[in-house]
Amino acid sequence: MRKQQYKNIIAWIVSLATMVAVFYSMLYTGLPKSVGAFGRLDRLVPIYRVECSEKKVAISFDAAWGSDITPQLLNILKKHNIKTTFFLVKFWMEKYPDMTRLIAKEGHEIGNHSATHPQMGRIQREKIISEIKETHDKIKELTGQNAKLFRPPFGDYSNILITTANEMGYLVIQWDVDSLDWKDLSAGAIYDRVMKQIKPGSIVLFHNNGKHTAEALEPIIVELKKRGYEIVPISELLIKGDYYIDKSTGEMRSVK
Repeated sequence: MRKQQYKNIIAWIVSLATMVAVFYSMLYTGLPKSVGAFGRLDRLVPIYRVECSEKKVAISFDAAWGSDITPQLLNILKKHNIKTTFFLVKFWMEKYPDMTRLIAKEGHEIGNHSATHPQMGRIQREKIISEIKETHDKIKELTGQNAKLFRPPFGDYSNILITTANEMGYLVIQWDVDSLDWKDLSAGAIYDRVMKQIKPGSIVLFHNNGKHTAEALEPIIVELKKRGYEIVPISELLIKGDYYIDKSTGEMRSVK
């Protein structure tokens, strides 16, 4: 009888140990499907879109190479009285300081896009701080703006990047609508991609020097206005009160 009780106790201990092991495996290896495409339960995610009851969206432009098409974009935005967010790399601003000043003078929000355009999810904290701070200082020097939004090059991020950026007063911003203008898609293809995906709270990604970006931008703006959308800089789209980021979607949501 005692031998059987002993076996039962051993079996119970083994069963408990197995359940604990499975729990930690699920927690740290990202096995639960409920975690979604964003991976592990403990993984931090940037802001991809914003919970929004109003028909508001944000348009953004990343600037790292070239500037030839930027004046056309600015003229289109000015014509339609649209303010957007430009994420600028430090070496781009050093090459195009007058264009940087003009973007800000036109009333657009300036975001931080790193100093050297590295894959931010693969570098250490000290380098992350340097990349963000150097660019922050250059934005301040050329435009007077204190940037608060950071977009990692290539959309590459890590927990260390997000926590470090947050400690430096930045929110990490991605996008949920990718125009793919950097692939030199036709204006029609860019238009179709954006208009099929956009919804209230969306953040759209363009590039300042995409071959057909300017050609696609105006019809997109016209159609969005026709559909009753207001286009705002990203900071105006973000939730001002208490919020959390849904790890399965990257959506910024209000704490209710």
